[in-house]
Amino acid sequence: MAKIQESGEKVAANVERVIVGKHHEVRLALVALLCQGHLLIEDVPGTGKTVLAKAIARSLGCSFRRIQFTPDLLPTDVTGLSIYNQKTQEFEFRPGPIMAQIVLADEINRATPKTQSALLESMEERHMTVDGITYPMPEPFLVIATQNPIEYEGTFALPEAQLDRFMLRIRLGYPQPLEEIVILDEQKRAHPLDEIHEVASVDELKEMQEGIRAVYVDSTVSDYIVRLVNATRSHPDVYLGASPRGSLALYRSGQALAALSGRDYVIPDDIKALAEPALAHRLIIKTSATIRDIDPGAIVRELLGTIPIEARTPSPERRAVRQV
Repeated sequence: MAKIQESGEKVAANVERVIVGKHHEVRLALVALLCQGHLLIEDVPGTGKTVLAKAIARSLGCSFRRIQFTPDLLPTDVTGLSIYNQKTQEFEFRPGPIMAQIVLADEINRATPKTQSALLESMEERHMTVDGITYPMPEPFLVIATQNPIEYEGTFALPEAQLDRFMLRIRLGYPQPLEEIVILDEQKRAHPLDEIHEVASVDELKEMQEGIRAVYVDSTVSDYIVRLVNATRSHPDVYLGASPRGSLALYRSGQALAALSGRDYVIPDDIKALAEPALAHRLIIKTSATIRDIDPGAIVRELLGTIPIEARTPSPERRAVRQV
């Protein structure tokens, strides 16, 4: 795990040369990357959402494509399409921008539901089907989507199936005054993004992704995850709670966060730190609760404060191991 921690800190430090004062958010982005999950960044314009995606791609030497979502964007503009070649008298597939290792879906909620659905298959199953032919996605494959939570005119809310495919949702927020001064000073002559170079290879990233699966998760932690997710389904203000995909996201992201911290085991604090980014966007709040300005994040924080971490009695086999 020391190698994963070292490589993770190296990538994070490189990204933070551009994204100033957002260590926690950069760390969460790396967690999603190590878990082969997808990331939703929800924030107001100008907070660095696009820059974060570009900095991660350049730090890892991954291929990067950006899709600007607009109401007139078609599904084939995302996936690609087959074009008839008159010379060969055959159809040739022209891949769309989704065929990249890191894809930025900018302002994803501006596209129509039909175009948004073009991402569903590739995000979950790591392949896409065009004209009856299935094409595998490149590895690693990460979708970083952005959306503006303030502006609603000309936007289409993401459907639940789409939201559920994002492993984590983060918000960057405005920088502190001193951090904003640093940003101004660093961009006097050139944008610091131009100086970002590769610090870890794609092969290293794949090794890290494989390595986090060896992180030990005790049955007590698994039980805590299940009880936390189940509590979202029975909360009086929640119409639809987190799915089993939410449990898996919390489990896998806990392994990644533990590895980035240099541990080969997950502790409950890892789960607490990831609960809101992994679960809040999966909750659908009842209309009566929405009127009272109940926030999904507040519900997750409430559950974290009320659900205890119960330690199970060790099995006879484990007690024998401890005695030895």
